[in-house]
Amino acid sequence: MQVAEGDQIPGSYWGEAEAGLRGDCLFIRADTPLHSALHEACHYLCMDGARRAALDTDAGGEYIEESAVCYLQILLADRFDGVTRHSLCRDMDDWGYSFRLGSTACWFNEDAEDARAWLIEHGLVDPEMKPTGRLRA
Repeated sequence: MQVAEGDQIPGSYWGEAEAGLRGDCLFIRADTPLHSALHEACHYLCMDGARRAALDTDAGGEYIEESAVCYLQILLADRFDGVTRHSLCRDMDDWGYSFRLGSTACWFNEDAEDARAWLIEHGLVDPEMKPTGRLRA
C-alpha cells in the first residue's frame, strides 16, 4: 500500500523511508528503497500462516530465515526494470547489511548455500534453479 509523502510508514521496523508490514499489507512510500520493500515482502513470503496472522512491524524469524530473505530478495531483483542483482547488493551494502565476507555479493556468491537450501526446503526456490553468473563484489 502506498503511503503519502511525508506520512509515517505503518509497520516500519526501521522507520523513516523503510518499508513496513502489518498483516498481509506491505507499506511503502515513493522514497522507500527497493531493497527495503523487497526485504519485507520476502519476509512475508518466508513466514508461515500463523506468523502472518499476527504480523505487525517485526517479521521475526530465525537467523537462517533472515539469510533466506536476503537471498530471495537478491534473486528477485532482476524482475524489476533497471535493477540488477549487482545493483541491489550494492544498495544493501550501502544501507548497512553486513555479511562475514564483507559484502552482500561475496556472501551471495560464496557463503549463502544454507540460505538457498532453506528456500528450497520451504518450497520457495526450485532446486533445479541455479544462480546465473557471479556477482561482482
